[in-house]
Amino acid sequence: MSEIYPLVVGIRFSRVNKIYHFDARNYKDIGLNDFVIVETSKGKQIGEVVQIKHDFEVEGEPLKPIESIATPRELVARETWNLKKEEIIQYCRQRVTELNLKDIRILDAEFSYDGSRITIVFSSSIEEKVDLKTLKFDVQKAFSVPNVEIRQVGPRDVAKIFGGMGACGMACRCCSRYLTEFNSISIKMAKEQGISLTPTEITGMCGRLRCCLVYENEYYVECRKRLPKKNKRVGTPQGEGKVLEVFPLRDSVLVDIPEVGRREFKRDQITFEENKVNKDDESEGS
Repeated sequence: MSEIYPLVVGIRFSRVNKIYHFDARNYKDIGLNDFVIVETSKGKQIGEVVQIKHDFEVEGEPLKPIESIATPRELVARETWNLKKEEIIQYCRQRVTELNLKDIRILDAEFSYDGSRITIVFSSSIEEKVDLKTLKFDVQKAFSVPNVEIRQVGPRDVAKIFGGMGACGMACRCCSRYLTEFNSISIKMAKEQGISLTPTEITGMCGRLRCCLVYENEYYVECRKRLPKKNKRVGTPQGEGKVLEVFPLRDSVLVDIPEVGRREFKRDQITFEENKVNKDDESEGS
């Protein structure tokens, strides 16, 4: 079931974070870069308005409303709590060592704007669930915070938090610069684009397949649909031959023709069973 909202805003809670939509019908003068208070799964948070949409159609669950525009006092309170971030991170790391919690890496601490809730972010390479109740209790007691959540994240989120140079040599990794969520990535994407499957060529600093493999994948897939696959027989102006290589961006193929040799031809220069090839391509990608 869908509903049309007269005014909706997209809000971010940090610089490189997913955009969440909220009902802003009661705040008709709201503008970009305004800070607002909204209710989230992590309690009340301050977010920045980065999108404004009119007559916005929403599928499924109704949108939560904006509770209020953040006041200067509330913004100062948020910054005051953020100043304690490093102190809490260092405290948690020390307690992890003292509690002899193996392979627990404290990464970050996130606050609600009024300091009533803290989320401790950590990573671990072990599969077994780790009991962190003692650490949670210690943080509550040491910083007088009623609600403490301890959340585990994966390797890609770790890379996003720490930033730094990407495997490609860019000064800042894509995940830290502008990616707001991670797409599903597969080896097939590298094969579609003709990228070497050498681990150093296709894995990022996080040890997972590079996020950039998805950037041009759709275009490569569309280009390949118009061309025959490797080892297919095709007709050319110089005779029939077998496809040795496919060049999607050049819209051409390299064909081995008996008694002629290897020749490259554009798509409009060759003939092949196009419908059969397209069907094969679709089944391969399913």
